[in-house]
Amino acid sequence: MLEPYKKQREFFMDPRSALADGLVAVDDTVTVERLFEAYSFGIFPWPQEGFPTLWFSPPERGILEFNKYKISKSFKKFLNKNTFQVTFNQCFKDVILECRKADRPDQTGTWITEKILNSYIEFHQQGYAHSVEAWSDDGELVGGLYGVYVGGVFCGESMFYKHANASKLCLHLLIEKLKLNGKSWMDVQMVTPLLQSLGAEYISRDKYLLRLETEKKTAKPIQF
Repeated sequence: MLEPYKKQREFFMDPRSALADGLVAVDDTVTVERLFEAYSFGIFPWPQEGFPTLWFSPPERGILEFNKYKISKSFKKFLNKNTFQVTFNQCFKDVILECRKADRPDQTGTWITEKILNSYIEFHQQGYAHSVEAWSDDGELVGGLYGVYVGGVFCGESMFYKHANASKLCLHLLIEKLKLNGKSWMDVQMVTPLLQSLGAEYISRDKYLLRLETEKKTAKPIQF
């Protein structure tokens, strides 16, 4: 059985002692062990060009409460007509590679560096990182997302789509799956305009860390 979270910090300081922008550490040792500890204590890597890997626990954290999750009328119509097939954990590497290539109007380059890519693929192989995939009728991967599940909290990392609504469908069905596993919220890290439209909001780091500690008390592997 997977260890649900790491019990003691070894590499990182208390995230409550982070710098004003949330920076906890500057460390290029992006291993499964580091990732496991980081997510166990509300920390995640966020590489920026020209620097070693930066690790953050931001002063405000984006979350999506499932009782506040809302979808548009147009997406409801799409759900009624949807022809995409959705799977879980069938091609994690392909999903993270597509997320790496995706054009994002609010940024240049990608935070999914080669080091991050390889480490998260291994994290997936160890059972802690997960993907959701949307497929067209002819078997093309048309959308997806990936994230991390540690300490009883699912942390969304990145999404991509090649067809309208494909990534939103993946998120929608992930939320349904998490609810079936007894979860009432997920970590989205940053509240983008899309996530805000779905009901995501920011809470303080202290509130987030308290929620994480609460989830740890009953944490168990997620059933996909």
